Amino acid sequence: MADTTYFPPAGAWERAKPEALGLDPAAIRDAAAFAVAEETLWPRSINDFYVNEMKEPPPWNKIIGPVRDRGGPSGVITRGGRIVAEWGDIERADMTFSVTKSYVSTCVGLAHDAGKIPNLDAPVRDLVDDGGFDSAQNRPITWRHLLQQTSEWEGTLWDKPDLVDRNRVVGAGTSTPAGTAKGTDRKLQPPGRYWEYNDVRVNRLSLAAMRVWRRALPELLKEKIMDPIGASPNWEWHGYDNSWVEIDGKRMQSVSGGAHWGGGLFISSLDHARFGYLFLRQGKWAGKQLLSADWIRQATRPCAINPHYGFMWWLNSDGKAWPEVSRESFMALGAGSSLIWVDPTTDIVAVTRWIKGDSIPGFVSRIARAVRT
Repeated sequence: MADTTYFPPAGAWERAKPEALGLDPAAIRDAAAFAVAEETLWPRSINDFYVNEMKEPPPWNKIIGPVRDRGGPSGVITRGGRIVAEWGDIERADMTFSVTKSYVSTCVGLAHDAGKIPNLDAPVRDLVDDGGFDSAQNRPITWRHLLQQTSEWEGTLWDKPDLVDRNRVVGAGTSTPAGTAKGTDRKLQPPGRYWEYNDVRVNRLSLAAMRVWRRALPELLKEKIMDPIGASPNWEWHGYDNSWVEIDGKRMQSVSGGAHWGGGLFISSLDHARFGYLFLRQGKWAGKQLLSADWIRQATRPCAINPHYGFMWWLNSDGKAWPEVSRESFMALGAGSSLIWVDPTTDIVAVTRWIKGDSIPGFVSRIARAVRT
């Protein structure tokens, strides 16, 4: 029997009435209205946010990547790939902060599928010989450690030391005791023993993935994922002014896994929705397997020491992150806040931009309540 699953072609999406897809239209309207009403308190000027809110001491606070003012709240709710609600400018390419991490993870997944990183539990230094994994602390670090943010990598990359994010508390499951001052020193643990959200270490993974691929990650992502899923040509992925390296005689930029110091993905809500829909469909798009279902299963499996985190995807495996939605749902999440929420149990992908962080559970629970059948 032919697969009749819908995939939105490039430049076009089918719209459907919520009730036609088994959703309560009033509840869907409520979710969309909630996303708009709960707009982040961040200023529209992202540069002002960096200056007034980041509060990191110099020289750690220096912005070294591009920055763009944000738009207003925007987003979509889809079921079966069809849009049932939308708000704001869904085609505007905005900064997306740590949602970018899920794209970094995907680039590693493509390498794993291609046999370039055959063993996620092998030391990174087996494939990456650039001095970043030579020390006693860093030699045992595996790809899994970096993907799950348990690497405890020590060093400085692009003039930013890992110390800047030591003792950083982000989300549930962190190993750092509450109230500990971010950016303060602590005794590093063996890789795999301590979970910490650390942007320098994510950038170290991005550089390692680029060295394995021997090509720039935006070019790879465009060819392998974004073009095949029909994404717009408007997304951009930036690194830093000083994150250029030479590989095989070609100068290329190592891109960042977020926007801590500028850079990262600048992308629209619609393109995020396509990316989320690829994960909902287990890596398949219109008959082509772009990313293996095995990788997606691994990426959305809980880390051994943090049930809320996979391979740079946030999880609900214990039901505590978003109590009113399925434990199988997962999320790409960035400061500001921006998110891609994927719920395989209800065939729903939702994207929202610039919502208050503490309003995220309310947003996804409203969508979950809309499901009739």
